[in-house]
Amino acid sequence: MKYTADSARPTARKFKYETHLHTSEASACALSTGAQMVRAHYEAGYSGIIITDHFFNGNSGVPRDLPWEERIELFCSGYENALEEAKGLPFCVFFGWEYADNGTEFLTYGLGKDFLLSFPDILSWPIEKYLTIARQHGGFISHAHPFREAWYIKAIRLFPEHVDAIEVCNASHSNPRFDEQALELAKKHSLYRTSGSDTHDIDCMYGGGMEFDHELRSIGDFIQAVKEQGR
Repeated sequence: MKYTADSARPTARKFKYETHLHTSEASACALSTGAQMVRAHYEAGYSGIIITDHFFNGNSGVPRDLPWEERIELFCSGYENALEEAKGLPFCVFFGWEYADNGTEFLTYGLGKDFLLSFPDILSWPIEKYLTIARQHGGFISHAHPFREAWYIKAIRLFPEHVDAIEVCNASHSNPRFDEQALELAKKHSLYRTSGSDTHDIDCMYGGGMEFDHELRSIGDFIQAVKEQGR
């Protein structure tokens, strides 16, 4: 299942992007590298991917006892390896991350390594502070799978006043009600909508993501395209 940005012209060429993806370099739960993700998605017909590895307050694979700068470098390695693999291909790789607070997770787009390096105290912030500061610095926040029920999610917590968008379709879900509730939440609060697969393994690709009628060349293009499709 995917959320299609332009369904009015089914015969027009579409550009498909995976917006929620983890790599084994930085996410403890991922089984495939950034380079493997590039090849698999390119061969599957995607035009690009957004690497959204788990940050340090989620299921991170980055050691906690390293200096902050080293941790950030390791965290970004999945993205950077993917970017290198994509050289020479008609395929784009963009950077983001999945930020967590007691199991509640937020896809953060539009910010880079420099933002993370600038705030070594970020893990001590209350979640509302993180969401506010990230958006003040140009970040675009989508609440990932807000109604998912899983062992690591202690409670359903919603922050519609602190986010830009809701992930209204997560292709890895087996219960369609999770996505139905997410769409209802987006409509209720007039929030933008994103869709992704939450891919961790190239041998288990769900085929989700978002389609647009034009090519995206930057993460800024992605954010603008999401906004153009409306609330």
